[in-house]
Amino acid sequence: MRERTRSDEGTPAGEVYDWFRRGGELLAAGHPGAAEQLLARAAAAEPESRAIREMLARAQFDAGSYAAALENFRAVALADPSDDYAQFGWGLAAARLRDFETSAEHLALAVAMRPGSEHYRAALRQTRATLKARAGGFGTVGAEQDQRNDPDH
Repeated sequence: MRERTRSDEGTPAGEVYDWFRRGGELLAAGHPGAAEQLLARAAAAEPESRAIREMLARAQFDAGSYAAALENFRAVALADPSDDYAQFGWGLAAARLRDFETSAEHLALAVAMRPGSEHYRAALRQTRATLKARAGGFGTVGAEQDQRNDPDH
């Protein structure tokens, strides 16, 4: 692959791998917006790269672009359904978009693949609690007080 300079149609200098590495550095340094821009270029140049798409999805998520992050995590998970992190990211992004049913499905898959991950389990618990609360599963505040005063409880 030919090395590019900034004068080539506004494309960053270096090759796609350089963009990927720099995007990862920017993300790790707390600059998800800048990382997203660079990683989007890399993903456009190498659309089949799951590693680029996953890092792009992470940058998008951290930058608050949840719909875009969901689409990239989804693409990675569909390309490799056993990718627990892609399933986790898909679930988190769905939760941020308030699609808790989809969130629970993908977080449960991630937990099943990696049951030792406390991050995965905590996210799944939160999503399930939200679903339960939306369904009225927590009852009323007065009911809790009644149970505490009931000698049979």
